[in-house]
Amino acid sequence: MPSIDSIAAAAPDRPAVICASSGDRLSFREMNELSIRIARMLRDEGLAAGDRVAILLDNVVEYFAIAWAIRRAELRYVPINWHLGSEEAAYLVRDCDARALIASPALATLAQSVAAAMPADMLRLVIRRPIEGFQLLDEAIADQPATAPPNERDGVYMFYSSGTTGHPKGILRPLPNAPFGEMRALEGMVQSLFGFRERMVYFNPAPLYHAAPLGWSMSAQMHGGTVVIAERFDAEATLAAIERHHVTHPHFVPTHFVRMLKLPDGARRRYDLSSLEVVLHAAAPCAIPVKRAMIDWWGPVIHEFYSGSEGGGFTTLGSEEWLAHEGSVGRSIGGPIRIVGDDGTVLAAGETGTIYFEDAEAFAYHKDDAKTAQFFNAHGWGTLGDIGRLDEDGYLYLSDRRSNMIISGGVNIYPQETEDLLISHPKVLDAAVIGVPDEEMGEQVKALVVADPSARGDTDLAAELLAHCRAKLAAYKCPRTLEFVDALPRLPTGKLLKRMLRG
Repeated sequence: MPSIDSIAAAAPDRPAVICASSGDRLSFREMNELSIRIARMLRDEGLAAGDRVAILLDNVVEYFAIAWAIRRAELRYVPINWHLGSEEAAYLVRDCDARALIASPALATLAQSVAAAMPADMLRLVIRRPIEGFQLLDEAIADQPATAPPNERDGVYMFYSSGTTGHPKGILRPLPNAPFGEMRALEGMVQSLFGFRERMVYFNPAPLYHAAPLGWSMSAQMHGGTVVIAERFDAEATLAAIERHHVTHPHFVPTHFVRMLKLPDGARRRYDLSSLEVVLHAAAPCAIPVKRAMIDWWGPVIHEFYSGSEGGGFTTLGSEEWLAHEGSVGRSIGGPIRIVGDDGTVLAAGETGTIYFEDAEAFAYHKDDAKTAQFFNAHGWGTLGDIGRLDEDGYLYLSDRRSNMIISGGVNIYPQETEDLLISHPKVLDAAVIGVPDEEMGEQVKALVVADPSARGDTDLAAELLAHCRAKLAAYKCPRTLEFVDALPRLPTGKLLKRMLRG
């Protein structure tokens, strides 16, 4: 069974992580030894099993050594979203009861603002170069040996929910109660489902503070694979990175697909993508025309999965399955999925309701017993709050999140279908559909559209897009009004922050 220790011993010079833009890299030996020294330092500083360490880093290669260090010290690592404002970031660090904060000098202003709101005895560390109020990590570990102590115990992540509808909540899991180096459930699952293996090359273009980018990257390393990270997503640079690094397993969100498909034909044909084995995507629903176009372009290598940071269940399906069940996010790989009506009854195939998984993992929202109780029903089934249906073969189809539902004239409207249709239009780069107040109907449907740079967002295009919707959707689902905007507030995972759109 592989581990980062065994890989560092067997293949010390193999790259564990490469930054696609800067060229920075760490070998497995370098990453492993750095993780050992950081772990020793954290325990010497008095951190005890289960304590939290907040990570406020941009996409740098040290991220992985630090996360592995926290794990091997039997602590909890808490990635902090550096796109947040200072008060929001400070809320996360304070709420998780962090004993230490490890920051990047590129985020110095945010890091110092967060640190100023924390207790004076919190350990403050910074990588690469000094910033005021923080100790340089290299100095803190200068006297630490690079040999692992005996009987290391494994720690665990503590991610925060994305907070699309309010304050993010910490997802608190029990410590694994296992030796460090043993394969965890995710690491075994990605091997059996998606062929994670030694010498694979995993490409991650998303911020590492999100659950899937960091967790799946570390899983690739656990199997002896190299992780290639991007500092930020760029459509053509992504194709170039796939060719240059012979990427086998890239991981995208639907927004990435849309932007790559919008590239000129010459750019799309310029790069050799033959190394691709499994192309993963998740985090947000993918419009049917977009996914069909990606399969036409890259072939039947695209695999979708649906899950959540809470671990409320897991579905997946490959390209051939999807073509036979277009729009589906797959079937459960664990316990049954139940579609539940508003009255609590289990609905039949084809009926739309709240999605519950029978095999939801045990966890708690940190300091929020009420929110934890809302996640589970009386049967112990768990829900991420999404709405959907099952077909007769057990394939799951998402409609939307319940919190995004528009009620117009007493009719429930799930905007995802309209958004997908708008995004599929060649003159649209991005779109969101929301409900706005209406004296007669309660709410009416409004579309916010980012026009493709090659198009002009004017009344003619607005009329064209509204006609496009009316030709394919029931009238009540179509926007009554349409507004052009420069950008939409999306998380890097592709999720829309609809609370910001509603004002």
